[in-house]
Amino acid sequence: MSFADLRKEYMQRGLDEHEVDANPLRQFQIWFDAARAATPLEPNAMALATVGADGRPSVRMVLLKGADERGFVFYTNYESRKGHELANSPWAALAFFWPEMERQVRIEGRVESVSAAESDAYFYSRPIGSQLSASVSHQSEVIASREDLEQRVAVLSARYQSQVIPRPENWGGYRIIPTAIEFWQGRPNRLHDRLRYRLLASGDWQIERLSP
Repeated sequence: MSFADLRKEYMQRGLDEHEVDANPLRQFQIWFDAARAATPLEPNAMALATVGADGRPSVRMVLLKGADERGFVFYTNYESRKGHELANSPWAALAFFWPEMERQVRIEGRVESVSAAESDAYFYSRPIGSQLSASVSHQSEVIASREDLEQRVAVLSARYQSQVIPRPENWGGYRIIPTAIEFWQGRPNRLHDRLRYRLLASGDWQIERLSP
């Protein structure tokens, strides 16, 4: 089978600008709640795109860990590739795709670090194994072997047995504060519905319909 034969017709529903919430963050929550009910595995998985100092983009999958009126939160190592890129250019884009709903959401905005208290709260909500992994990983750096990584986990586990593992200073959260959010609904014959919310200087959101 060729790639040209991999086709799906989107038939479920439409997207009307007169029926969506005036606030895109509330509209996102409506769609996310529906995706949680329909998507069996990690509906909070999202593609995160950043740009390096050389102008070259990079993208990877991360997990959304918070969404409210302030923006969208994920956690990572601040010294990872994405961390260095965000330090150089604090702007990013996100994309969610929920095939069961025939929907995707695209988000663009500026990025800031969350507070230390927020990072602590999430770090200590994670399983111990995940805390250990975050503590020993020099994310995005070349390592000698898998065995070396596992040995570092074993050493740290023994060191902090029955003790609180301190959150690494180079590990924490980022919040993407949106300036544009697009909701995409698949439609028959590739005549998809696309509604973009754009943040105006006044602080209000303007809804615009985009050509598919």
